[in-house]
Amino acid sequence: MNKYKNITLFLVKFFGTYFLLFAVYAYYLNSSQIKENGFQCASLTTQVADHTVSFLNLLGYDVEGEQHTKEMSVKLLVSNRYVARVIEGCNSMSIIILFIAFIVAFAGPKKATIVYVIAGSIIIYLINILRIAFLTMMLHKYPNQQMVLHNLVFPAIIYGTTFLLWVFWVQKFSHQKK
Repeated sequence: MNKYKNITLFLVKFFGTYFLLFAVYAYYLNSSQIKENGFQCASLTTQVADHTVSFLNLLGYDVEGEQHTKEMSVKLLVSNRYVARVIEGCNSMSIIILFIAFIVAFAGPKKATIVYVIAGSIIIYLINILRIAFLTMMLHKYPNQQMVLHNLVFPAIIYGTTFLLWVFWVQKFSHQKK
């Protein structure tokens, strides 16, 4: 029975953290999104779209973001042409919650765990901005490749980054690295 203690503890910590953070996030979404008399995305989703627009404008592209009037998303327009949209699932919070749950489940020293959770979350958020910006410009240039770009390439970027952060954590800081 003792050999299953670590696995059981990992699962309890992982799912406990995941469901707690997901419940807080769901409450945030329910209290911040407007679905009646038009749509208004949660501020985090709007912020991700705004950061993407700012980044692309910094690179010299003519990009704007605007709240979609018929669905819960922010439209990204390149040279006044609707190219992409940012929905709640694109704001990186779900993957950050998953990331945090794993780090807590494979906890290391408290200070290192807290610092890594914050730093890793920021890295995932920034990679997500770059990912959406890159996807927007690729869809602008190669609209016929939408399925490959959106469904394969770009999830690989965000999930690959998260996986590498997990591997680094387990190898360098986790108490489980032995």
